[in-house]
Formats: sequence, C-alpha cells, structure tokens
Amino acid sequence: MARRDDNRRGRDREEDNEFIDKLVHINRVAKTVKGGRRMGFAALVVVGDEKGRVGFGKGKAREVPEAIRKATEVAKKSLIRVPLREGRTLHHDGKGRHGAGKVILRAAPPGTGVIAGGPMRAVLETLGVQDVVAKSQGTSNPYNMVRATFDALKLQESPRQIAAKRGKKVGDLVGRRHDGASSPDAVEA
Repeated sequence: MARRDDNRRGRDREEDNEFIDKLVHINRVAKTVKGGRRMGFAALVVVGDEKGRVGFGKGKAREVPEAIRKATEVAKKSLIRVPLREGRTLHHDGKGRHGAGKVILRAAPPGTGVIAGGPMRAVLETLGVQDVVAKSQGTSNPYNMVRATFDALKLQESPRQIAAKRGKKVGDLVGRRHDGASSPDAVEA
C-alpha cells in the first residue's frame, strides 16, 4: 500500500465517514527565544460533508499533524449550512469580502464543474458543489480567500427560505423553468 505524503497541499482524507477535510494551507512560523528559534506550524483546514455543510478552522502546534488535528476540530465546530439547487450548484450569484480579499460565486449549468482556484476550490468541493464558476480578486492570502468565500456562502438563500419570509408560495416566486426546445412565446398548433 502506497503511503500518502502528509505535506502536500489540497490533501483530503475521509474522517468519521461523514466529513471530508482538506488541508488548504500550512505555514511554518518561528518564535525567537533566548536559545535561538522555536519552529511551529499553522494549518488552515476546510471540513465538509459534501451535502451542504462546510466549515473552516485554524490550528497551531509544534508539529504538522497536531496543527492539522487542532484545525479540523475547530472547523467541525464552525459548520454552516448552505442551500444547494438540485444538490449540485448555488441558487444565485453571490459576492463576498474579507479584508482585501473579494470573491464572486456564480451558479452554473450542469456539466460545468468547479471552476475556482486554490482555497476557494477546497471550500466548494467539501461543500458538495459540482457546478460553479468562481473568481477571486484582490489578495491571494488563503485565510482571507476562505473567509471571503464563507461570507458569500452565508448570503445564499433558497426560494423556499425567501417564500417563507414573504409569506408566499414558492411557485409565486419562481416561474417554471423552460427547456431550450420550448420557449414561453411558442404557440401550440
């Protein structure tokens, strides 16, 4: 059996058979003390169930596996639920911002795939989104990109949630989706 390299970015593993965690970024930090430098590691991990729940966490420790374990525990405590359309994409476009990091998330038709880079891809894949187009602007700092992505995801609302707020039926808000073959202007003969 081949052994996996624990230091590679984007590493994912099955845990508790419910959650999948992805290591987004690992940073080596140093603290200067009387005897020299003390090395430590900071890990950024995203955890999700691929069914609409996702969370992220940071962990710091003297060794990499311990930092990842701490970050995973924090991520599991900070899970959010995001409504997905047909279990594969977002209900509507969204923008998120954190610090200098800005992200734009757009719903996409079936077969598009996850078009996103680095930290955003990790968040969207663990969330369970299969079709989305995402763009990040500003900083490429993984911490700010993840937080900006979560900011955009927290604003997602399903038609059912909006209908409940307004006291209406979902059918009143969402018109029927038409196939490409039949247009609403087509006259039956």
